[in-house]
Formats: sequence, C-alpha cells, structure tokens
Amino acid sequence: MPENRNNSCGLNFDGRGTVCIDTRRVLDCCRDRDCFEDVRVFLTPSGQSILDSATSVRTRSARIIWTYVGVNEVPFNCGFYQITIRFYIDVEVEACLGIGKSETFNGVAAIEKTVILYGGSGNATTYSSGPDNNFCSVPNTDNVSTNDPVALVETVDPIVLGTRIVDCSCPCGASDYAEIPPVVSNRFGMQLQQTNDGLRLYISFGIFSVVRIERPAQLLVQATDYSVPDKECIVTEEDNPCDVFRTMPFPVSRFKGSCCNDHQDNRPPQKPGCGCGR
Repeated sequence: MPENRNNSCGLNFDGRGTVCIDTRRVLDCCRDRDCFEDVRVFLTPSGQSILDSATSVRTRSARIIWTYVGVNEVPFNCGFYQITIRFYIDVEVEACLGIGKSETFNGVAAIEKTVILYGGSGNATTYSSGPDNNFCSVPNTDNVSTNDPVALVETVDPIVLGTRIVDCSCPCGASDYAEIPPVVSNRFGMQLQQTNDGLRLYISFGIFSVVRIERPAQLLVQATDYSVPDKECIVTEEDNPCDVFRTMPFPVSRFKGSCCNDHQDNRPPQKPGCGCGR
C-alpha cells in the first residue's frame, strides 16, 4: 500500500530534506541548589581509630563515586513520576593527632533527595532484530524494550560547607544508619562501621544538580547529507615534533589567572570578570 507511506522522509537530490530519527525526548527538567546539613560520614575501623585520637579534623576533598536513580509513577497523578536520587560521596579527611603530626583517612556519606517531574504516558513495547534473533534461535528478552521514562541526573562534585565531630558516648539519639551498597563499600577494602556510640563525623554539603526525564520518541528533523570536511589534517615529519608544538594555541588563560578554560583563548574579548558563558 504505497499510499500509506510517509514520503516526506528522506534526502532529496540536493542532499537536503526531512529525515526520521529515533531518539529520546526531554519531557521535563529542573535544577536544584541543595544544602545538606550534618550528614554522617561512615568510616572503616582504621578511620574510626584515627578519628578517636584526633584533636581536630578538616575535610580535604569530596567527590561523588556512585549515584542511584529510581523512577516511580506518582499515584493518582497521571504522567507524573517521583525521581529518587541517592548520592554516595567519598570524603578525604585530615586529622590532627598532635603537634606537627597529621593523618588522612576516607569515609563515605549518603545523601538522598526526591523530585517530581512530568514524564508523560505510553504503553508501547519495542522489539528489535539482531544477529542472534533468527527463526530457530532460543527466545530471549534482549531485543525487547519499553518506552518507559528514563531519569538522568547531572551534577558536579559537592562543596564542603562544614565539618564537625560529635561525641555520642551518651549515646546519641536516633541512629544515622544508611544502606551502603557493595559497589560503594568494596572501594574501601573493609566493612564500614555504623555503630551508634563513640565519636561521629558530620559534614555539610552543597550540591548543584540538573534532573531531567526522557522518553523514547520518533522525530522528523531537517538534515543535510554528509559532506567532506574542508579542514586538512596536519602532517609533520616524524623526526621533528616541534612542528606539532608550533600549531598549538598559546594558553593565555593559564597565565592571566582566568577561570575560563583553555578553549576560550581564541574567543573575542569578554566583559570584565570571568563570564565565559555570556
């Protein structure tokens, strides 16, 4: 039935036209500036012994080593989904053990947040072909997918806002228990302690994040055919590496103390201040 075909897809003789692509469409997104106060840091036995002997501590660095992202449909709100995000942060702490003596140790902190975004609805199931998907092959589910929404989280390493030690020998009140998955705890080589007494380490974090929810979609876009690049590849003699060095741009930003990246050096002059993205 040729009359049912979409004749608008495909490139014309001049290499231009409308093409159909299969991609993921962003349906909703948000950005957050979160402050998490007094998050407990779980330590290994060796780290706990250092903390017990410390007179003061400071956090040297903090970085996210793993993130759990879960998507669940919100009841009675068609098309809306609750996104649960749990960051696991590896912190490096320096402890003072006396005059002129210090030692570093690592621990992990778990932070959780939730957002609600609109992800639309859809009930279609997609089956795809593959080299192992022939008539006589054993049935498998590798070629089956749904158009359920997918959540993505973009973030940078957290900012440390404060560090303090709390003595829970009393003991303290409620336990600060957090579930640490093996993919995180295995990085430390030994079991993380979650006792409810003795000294505890608490750190406050600031985290910037962008959350978006996507769903598979088929779109029509304007496109042009592939063209041969105009730029020629630079070829130099193997015994003269200085020719390659001479083609590199001078890293001006490294000398003028700018926070802009090196790739900004060849841009037109900006207004006073950093303002790389302006």
